[in-house]
Amino acid sequence: MEMAAITKIKLKIKKILVPLDGSKNSIRGLEEAIYLARQCDAIITGLCVIPFYIPLTGPKFLGPYRKHMKKQATDFMNEAKTLAAKHGIVFRGKIVKGDVMTDDINNFATSRGFDLIVIASRGFGQVKGWFLGSVTNALVHKSTVPVLVVK
Repeated sequence: MEMAAITKIKLKIKKILVPLDGSKNSIRGLEEAIYLARQCDAIITGLCVIPFYIPLTGPKFLGPYRKHMKKQATDFMNEAKTLAAKHGIVFRGKIVKGDVMTDDINNFATSRGFDLIVIASRGFGQVKGWFLGSVTNALVHKSTVPVLVVK
């Protein structure tokens, strides 16, 4: 790749979105995003989507389970922020409630003007695709923002 093209890429990538679910694979995605952010002088936003609908029966479980998920997400975002800071990268964590994870990630990335989405090939998703995780696979096909898949 010629130097002018590399410089153009560096100038273009300033905001990187990294969907995070707490899995080891999502950490690999974050580590790759940190590497790219260092090369491009970009900032990283970690996004965790907590589902509106939780597959548990009985209303007595929903409140405590949602609180538990929120706490886990908050703890994981703090760990991600620390990892990014160790490499001199600005990290912003965002936790949102969602319905269709792929759409939630894509809408967040589009509405906030991200230049790149960096996502692990598999996370904690309940349904897994044949070659990629179901969320990753759907995001690659639906996203209007470029997606980098980390294996």
